[in-house]
Amino acid sequence: MNRTPEVAIIGGGWAGLAAAVELCAAGARVVVFEAAKQLGGRARRVDVHGHALDNGQHILIGAYRETLRLMRLVGADEDASLKRLPLELNYPGANFRLRLPRLPKPLHLAVGLLSARGCSLGAKFSAARFMQALQASDFALTTDCTVAELLDRHNQRGAIRRLMWEPLCLAALNTPPEHASAQIFANVLRDSLGGSRADTDLLLPTVDLGLLFPEHAARFIERHGGSIRLSTRVESVTRSRADTHLCINGESFAHVIVATAPQHAARLLQPHPETETIVRTLADYCYEPIGTVYLGYPSEVRLPFPMLGMDEGKPGQFGQWVFDRGQLGGAHGVMGFVLSAEGTWDECDNAVLADALHRELQTMLGRSLPPPHWHQVIRERRATFSCRPNLPRPPRRTPVGELWLAGDYVCADYPATLEGAVRSGIQTACEVLKATS
Repeated sequence: MNRTPEVAIIGGGWAGLAAAVELCAAGARVVVFEAAKQLGGRARRVDVHGHALDNGQHILIGAYRETLRLMRLVGADEDASLKRLPLELNYPGANFRLRLPRLPKPLHLAVGLLSARGCSLGAKFSAARFMQALQASDFALTTDCTVAELLDRHNQRGAIRRLMWEPLCLAALNTPPEHASAQIFANVLRDSLGGSRADTDLLLPTVDLGLLFPEHAARFIERHGGSIRLSTRVESVTRSRADTHLCINGESFAHVIVATAPQHAARLLQPHPETETIVRTLADYCYEPIGTVYLGYPSEVRLPFPMLGMDEGKPGQFGQWVFDRGQLGGAHGVMGFVLSAEGTWDECDNAVLADALHRELQTMLGRSLPPPHWHQVIRERRATFSCRPNLPRPPRRTPVGELWLAGDYVCADYPATLEGAVRSGIQTACEVLKATS
């Protein structure tokens, strides 16, 4: 019997694993090549000072249907892995709080906005009118523009803009509002605030990111006859001289899915003249960093809510969000700070940044805290593509017919999120299956 795998997937991040799971579930034979020693790509487990943490603090929302579907498919326990909470934007330092109640659509959003604390009644009605205008247009803009321009156009100002719309933009697109695509932001609002009440729920991981999906996916793939090859870098994809198959490290495959970051995908595509247009497109991409700072406090230190906003409107402030890992299934006293997109935080050395965030946390909570026992700063310089207006996205199928792309940057409707990566992997897998049927 010929045991040569039919589909190779380059990249063991969430897009590659989603493609592999979908293909294996349909009976295809799959090999996943991953250059690193572990799966997960840009959303993976790291071990810090004896704690299983993550290379970046990720959250999911109820609207991440494909991610949740695949988690169930591979045997991940959604209830045990995710803490489901109503959407809450809570900024103690700015005395702002918006919490969506467990009411049917659209009452959950209307009541949540009207009961928000820390903004005027006029601002609440203005935010409601903004959402109504987007819904009336089915969240489709006539022309794309920046999020800042969209908010200006709909008179979104003051606290509701600074503490609701702009943080949501940064959290979802990892791109500053003055540069971010308004259409992609509208798509995110369509599937979250514009969706059902459950779609708006926060899903906060209570396990490390490896246990959330990648490790379960790997076991699923291997149970279905697939193979995972860690620490295996793919330098090139070539044409087989004997047939139309593609070759990786001397092995022949009917199809190859490149599920790496866009800059690495461009390198693999470049030797193929037919892909010149895609390579040029990817060469024009800009990228945004994400910083994650962990501070290890004594175990009695905790936050009033698992996730708090840190914006107090003060110039020079670094903190954006802080997560209490002790309330999320981790070690008590460990706080994770998220710093999205380019900013002055990236100019600070690690010790200065950690000390500044410690002081900001004390100010926000209004009390002194014991000094942290340790700190760890993780900087992902090219964490996501910069989600700009009218950003061209490459097709899933390249002009080299058996060579495919998957990744969050390929999912045209979404920014660089876990759901975007998963959707892309699933969509590419489905097209590969259709091409082989």
